[in-house]
Amino acid sequence: MEKHDSFRTSFTATDQRRLRRALSTTPWAREYRRIAAVLYVAEGTSISESARGLHAARTSVERWVACYVRRRSIDDFADRRREGRPRVAGRLTKQWLATILRRDPRMLVYQATTWTVALLACYCCEHCRMVISPRTLRRRLRETGFRWKRPRYRYSERATHLAQKKGLSGVA
Repeated sequence: MEKHDSFRTSFTATDQRRLRRALSTTPWAREYRRIAAVLYVAEGTSISESARGLHAARTSVERWVACYVRRRSIDDFADRRREGRPRVAGRLTKQWLATILRRDPRMLVYQATTWTVALLACYCCEHCRMVISPRTLRRRLRETGFRWKRPRYRYSERATHLAQKKGLSGVA
């Protein structure tokens, strides 16, 4: 007999209905998995079989069942807030970006006449100690209202020999 077979007797028909209803309404995969594991145990499946069927650790299923039996609340299956990696790009304010983008990259010893996303990401890494991917940098630029356009290069004066190259007369 399994360690927590006493859980089987502690579930009522109301618990099973509540779990089925929650299972059909939750949009979250993790929450669904937890509710399904507890529902399997409530319907008479052993904890080990439930864990095997859902590809979960037996100890996790035991913990989920014990948590539900203790409070009888579906809310306990929801994910708690996780901190995650801090947003490095949070320092990329519109004012800070505008200050950098006003500078000429050549004055900062880059061999480019205009800023590109890759060049700006490189600048952030080298000078600001802020490692940020070009993809994330594009998102942050869009969020702050900046738009990237490909520069259009124009000759400042028309070449005198252009008409000859095009096969036209020198009058054009």
